[in-house]
Amino acid sequence: MFAAYAARIDRENPLNGLELGERPAPGERPGWTTVTVRAASLNHHDLWSLRGVGLAEDKLPMILGCDAAGVDADGNEVVLHSVIGQSGHGVGPAEPRSILTERYQGTFAEQVSVPTWNILPKPKELSFAEAACLPTAWLTAYRMLFTNAGVRPGDSVLVQGAGGGVATAAIVLGRAAGLRMYATSRDETKRARAVELGAEAAFEPGARLPRRVDAVIETVGAATWSHSVKSLRPGGTLVISGATSGDRPSHAELTRVFFLELRIVGSTMGSKDELEDLLSFCAATGVRPVIDEVLPLDRAREGFERMAGGGLFGKVVLVPS
Repeated sequence: MFAAYAARIDRENPLNGLELGERPAPGERPGWTTVTVRAASLNHHDLWSLRGVGLAEDKLPMILGCDAAGVDADGNEVVLHSVIGQSGHGVGPAEPRSILTERYQGTFAEQVSVPTWNILPKPKELSFAEAACLPTAWLTAYRMLFTNAGVRPGDSVLVQGAGGGVATAAIVLGRAAGLRMYATSRDETKRARAVELGAEAAFEPGARLPRRVDAVIETVGAATWSHSVKSLRPGGTLVISGATSGDRPSHAELTRVFFLELRIVGSTMGSKDELEDLLSFCAATGVRPVIDEVLPLDRAREGFERMAGGGLFGKVVLVPS
């Protein structure tokens, strides 16, 4: 079957390790289900995999891709939860949690096999492309906002780095839930787009906000860390799920953290139950993932190049032929 896969690790030039071509179809395995992929979406996790982060060389070649929606052998339309091992379903009970493609072949292919427990029904209201955007970036944003930030309707939230998958999802989800959303971006076009999607206002990085916020959604890391901490009200919460600009800020703002009794919460992905709630939320409210571009699988390299260049606003979706 045709697939996009990591053939080698290149930490400096990750796209050098990306290959497109034929790979073996999934075999039968007790407790696992093979899904025919109708749509899969890119995440920065796929670029990190090509750099060898979370993906060991002895696992190569590895089909990339965490997220997918498709059809099972019985014709059911399904969405995949890409966290494997945390429950013991379909794998050994002592196996630690991992994300699809760290140990098991991914979704950038005509078929993918996952533990049957990891399969959820796709709501009829969502297209395959829309549903395929949810299991990583949108699930991460959902957990950051509604589980870890502890915000309620009417609260204010700053989202750093508008345009990224998680940041975009947070703006849309927060607006739909009655939160007052603010955003930052270095790009004027992305700031305008963030406002179109529901942000009350969008600012250049580091700008003073109209008010201190109840929570900050942080995925940028070192470049925005100080601003994130300074933007919080006393007792506010900073939720971090990534550090695309690096993980060593020049100013940790420790004095401000303890003096204002701020909360800093790490957040990674989300649970199967949270994904089920996210699917229901989108179906009930009309919220839909923001899709930057849909590409055929044989043009996957173009999607990777756009994501690596930082020019995206929303998700790139790959569709097998």
